[in-house]
Amino acid sequence: MRPFVLALLGGLLLGAAACATVESPAEPAPAAPASGSPAPVADQDWFYHHDNEAARLVYGLAESDDLRLALDCRAGSGQLTLSALAGPDAKPEIHVEAGGETERFAARSEPSELHDGVFLTAPTAADAPVLQRFRRVGWIALWLDGERAAYAPHPESAPNIERFFAFCG
Repeated sequence: MRPFVLALLGGLLLGAAACATVESPAEPAPAAPASGSPAPVADQDWFYHHDNEAARLVYGLAESDDLRLALDCRAGSGQLTLSALAGPDAKPEIHVEAGGETERFAARSEPSELHDGVFLTAPTAADAPVLQRFRRVGWIALWLDGERAAYAPHPESAPNIERFFAFCG
């Protein structure tokens, strides 16, 4: 019986040794970064101005000429105008993205009086899919000269986006 026990123990030891020599699986690939809303930028925000007839939603530096993107409309019109500053060789278009939607709006291009580039303006419907996505997700990105800049509100100014679109109709 003793040889049987030794054989059994030897088999168990060989089995354990075989398990120990199995290659460990490769490290799992790191998870892709979670996509979500971009973070607000210090000193930059969305500013909402309106009177009885017109409204303006501007992303930039408070009380300055530092305009990144502006949306203008007349009360209840359902139409708005996008405005942006671009480099001197920029295409006459405003290319925006919000939450997976993207659109290029044909724009009028004029020399800018504020910097060396051009001032782009593009009329569009307030219910354009990319603008409605901006309204829902609260941020929009502007593509200029191959560069993407995302414009997210600070928490206290986030309601201004909905106020603007409600005003425009």
